[in-house]
Amino acid sequence: MRVLTIFLLTIFSSVCFASEVEIIQVKTEKTTAQKYNVTVTLEHADEGWEHYANAWRIYSAEGELIGERTLHHPHVKEQPFTRSLLGITIPSEHSEVEIVAVCSKTGESKKSYTLKLR
Repeated sequence: MRVLTIFLLTIFSSVCFASEVEIIQVKTEKTTAQKYNVTVTLEHADEGWEHYANAWRIYSAEGELIGERTLHHPHVKEQPFTRSLLGITIPSEHSEVEIVAVCSKTGESKKSYTLKLR
């Protein structure tokens, strides 16, 4: 029983103390009336294939998913790192969007980045 308790505490603490993905910087370029290139710089304590920053998402203020940039591999030795999503359509009625980073182990970060479009 004691071994099981120690095992469960170890697993629980590794999930609780896993660092969230932090959005360091966001840049946008408006290419047409409703099209944008979005470039996001992230920082995260990637450990390898089992635990790494694996995406960032763009949501409307209403919570609708507008776009997602999947990150296909860990960036253990490349921190912070920058990736872009090109030609994303953001309807003109949106004056701002939320960008949320995602961890393969803990899911979406609690802290998002508000991007003002006008």
